[in-house]
Amino acid sequence: MLDSLLLGFSAFADPMVPVGLVVGALLGYLIGAIPGLGPSLGVALLIPFTYSMDPLVSIVTLIALYAAAEYGGAISAILLNSPGTAAAVATSWDGYPLTQKGQAGVALNVSIVSSGMGIFVSTFLLFLTAVPLSEFALSFGPAAYFGLALVGLSLVSSFSTGSPLKGGIAMGIGLALATIGLDAQTGVPRFAYNPEFFEGVPLVPVLLGLYALSEVIFMIEEGPSAKTRSVPMTGILAVPLKTFASIKGTLLRSSVLGYVIGVIPGAGASIASFVSYGIAKKLSKTPDQFGKGCIEGISASETANNAAVSGALSPLLALGIPGSPTTAIMIGALMIHGIQPGPLLFTLSPEVPYTIFAALWISVPVMIFIGLAGARYWAKVSDIPRPIVAAIVAAISLIGSYASENSMFPVFITLAFGVLGYVLRKLDIPLAPIILALVLGEMLETNFRRALLISNGEFDIFFTSPLSLVLISIAILSFGLPALRSVHNWTKRRKVYHEEG
Repeated sequence: MLDSLLLGFSAFADPMVPVGLVVGALLGYLIGAIPGLGPSLGVALLIPFTYSMDPLVSIVTLIALYAAAEYGGAISAILLNSPGTAAAVATSWDGYPLTQKGQAGVALNVSIVSSGMGIFVSTFLLFLTAVPLSEFALSFGPAAYFGLALVGLSLVSSFSTGSPLKGGIAMGIGLALATIGLDAQTGVPRFAYNPEFFEGVPLVPVLLGLYALSEVIFMIEEGPSAKTRSVPMTGILAVPLKTFASIKGTLLRSSVLGYVIGVIPGAGASIASFVSYGIAKKLSKTPDQFGKGCIEGISASETANNAAVSGALSPLLALGIPGSPTTAIMIGALMIHGIQPGPLLFTLSPEVPYTIFAALWISVPVMIFIGLAGARYWAKVSDIPRPIVAAIVAAISLIGSYASENSMFPVFITLAFGVLGYVLRKLDIPLAPIILALVLGEMLETNFRRALLISNGEFDIFFTSPLSLVLISIAILSFGLPALRSVHNWTKRRKVYHEEG
């Protein structure tokens, strides 16, 4: 493992790799600081620019953007009480009160250093756990891989913030899209009435349409928004070390907590942030100060939501299952460069995961420096008028989709999925399950058919192996519990209605 880690650090001997890391961090801060964008949209927009890059350079750039964008939302949360990401909402509860007291610099300093600590500690945990997890997964056969894919698809309930039914509809759309193209075993076209579809629905145009172009339509619908007055910056470097010594317990606890929550697919940085904030308040000696400008609250939120980034990467690298909507998009980025995430990644391409570990560690001082040096400028990013942001995002989306195949076909796909994404979001149908099902659909179908070929069509193969039996049971429970909960809530509401009637 240590030799492989040195291999990861050696990738930074190529000058383009550290350049990619810095560029990714800068773009991440920019995107994170604009309310309404966030890491998922940022990664989707950057993918087209990585086509001609070396795979390691592109991966490091995307990872740096992901981590920086997760923090960037705290800047506008602290200075303007307008969180750039959902994970920064808890940060605003104590960050903005400090700004109102004239201590915006202190709040930013604490948030930036806490974010760096969260990434540093959680990457160490990722390094320790991802490799054993991937080695265990090497023992999987087709039946176990089918069960694993089924578990991944069952996460629609986690990626869905509303009704499980709507999450199921989104998953159905993704699985339907995954069937388009030439059958991998027979070569027969399926729903591919145009030769352009023989290779399936192109992933990048789908991502750009669902996430970026649908957001553009919402921006157009909302119209221009008023600029928000930037606040003066003072005291950003005036935080003594004893301040961080006083919250060292919060930093360590929130790092571990954020990583563990991040590993749980679908939980994500937002839940990590809220849970960590709540626990910090409960364990604090001064809980009455939370919500009034408490640095412990800022530290708990920012440490956890950044630690969740490494946590979400663990199932992605070890099992090929995304731990968050952003890592679902990252799978597409890896596959574009011919890299298949999963247990074989550590054996066939060890330089990829270990370069990611190295990039996360090296990004800590880079992000802290960029954050502290440019905080006053990042705050002004949220002043950019929405029509300008919409025009830039639309241009990048359409140009990027054209560049993916140098033809207009991907552009039409992007436009179509932009409209589809807008309609689905209007109906409160989540987009992440579509990407999840589109990515895992092939894995599900291929291993299902392969297992049946091995067993001569006998379905017993899925239940005779303890591993596949456990995975399928977990998937059934994961699918069934939200449905049972919905039925219970419906029955309860019906009972109350009859009692009142």
